[in-house]
Amino acid sequence: MQLPGSVPRQQKTADLTKRQPVDLSPLLKVPGKRPGRLARFARATLKTMATLLILALALLAALIIWDYYIASPWTRDGSVRVQVASVAPQVSGQITEIRVVDNQFVHRGDVLYVIDPFDFQVALDTKKAQLRQRAADVQVKRVQAERRAHLTDLATTPEEQQQYAGSATQAQATFDAAQAEVAQADINLQRTEVRSPVNGYITNLLLRLGDYAHAGVSNISVIDADSYWIDGYFEETKMAHICIGDRAEAKLMGYRDPIIGRVETVTRGISVSNATPSTQGLPNVDPVYTWVRLAQRVPVRIRITHVPAGVPLVSGMTVTATIRGADPETRESGDWLRQRFASLLERLNNVVYGPQPSASCVPPVGNESGATVTLPTPQPSAPLTPEQIYPGLAPGLTNKPRIPRIP
Repeated sequence: MQLPGSVPRQQKTADLTKRQPVDLSPLLKVPGKRPGRLARFARATLKTMATLLILALALLAALIIWDYYIASPWTRDGSVRVQVASVAPQVSGQITEIRVVDNQFVHRGDVLYVIDPFDFQVALDTKKAQLRQRAADVQVKRVQAERRAHLTDLATTPEEQQQYAGSATQAQATFDAAQAEVAQADINLQRTEVRSPVNGYITNLLLRLGDYAHAGVSNISVIDADSYWIDGYFEETKMAHICIGDRAEAKLMGYRDPIIGRVETVTRGISVSNATPSTQGLPNVDPVYTWVRLAQRVPVRIRITHVPAGVPLVSGMTVTATIRGADPETRESGDWLRQRFASLLERLNNVVYGPQPSASCVPPVGNESGATVTLPTPQPSAPLTPEQIYPGLAPGLTNKPRIPRIP
């Protein structure tokens, strides 16, 4: 239904489609003159300089990133290391007492466990009884030999004097052996108490009461708390920037504050697969040679000098090791900017031309003179004759013996 005086919908749509667009360009034109040739040259020069500056900054950023990831002495392949004392008893026996628990801290000399001392106490008492017997025998025979030595030729003969002097000497030797056996039995009794050789932590304790401990077989481990260090496995392309004594930082996973240390040593040898001997002892060389050669990793030992509060040291933890070079305290504050700029230039030079290692960074290998170095060979002592051990005991058929004075 259409109201009177209204425009039909089809006609309104047709009028809208026939309407011409309005030209607004005259309104947008800014009054003024056209830019001159100098302005156009300045604008083009500014664009060119901006492009060149962006390219230079991109190139500088690429060089810095390349230096940081490829040449800078840092690695995520590091770990905390520690010495572990494998404690083994020096005598065998049944364990009758365990005085430690797992992960307990012990001091050097603390008793870890006790072996049944009964058999060793019996052995010590037996050796002491034998010692007393040998002491009485040597005293009697020494007096007999001295008595025969003071008799005249009418009361005794040189042969009898030599026999008594020899018996006294034999008794003295038997007494000395008995004393050594008593000392050995006493030491064995003391060794029934197995003690910690270091200050550290008991780890992986599996001992139980009643276990039999065998002499020389390790059955308990103690982590040496004074021997922690860090091994950083650096790529060989970064070794030119590492010097002995450099300051190092090692950050543990999950902890913010780094561990501070010093570069102590550099490992002088890693395994080479092509040097593995094969048939007839000949080297087993791999015939496959890849075009992409991965850099070998060299272990660098870092001595720990400071551990932040609350950061535990656990052997095997993963660390990110970074070599910082000289201490920040040794640098003058006024020359900080100049030194940073010089360091940046040196880094860029190393990226372009390769690093230049310092001659004093790592000590040289081998003897500088090239001479052959041999270890001294110990020479055995010459055997002694009976006359050298006890001179004058049997001087001849008709001579009296000289009894040695044994303290």
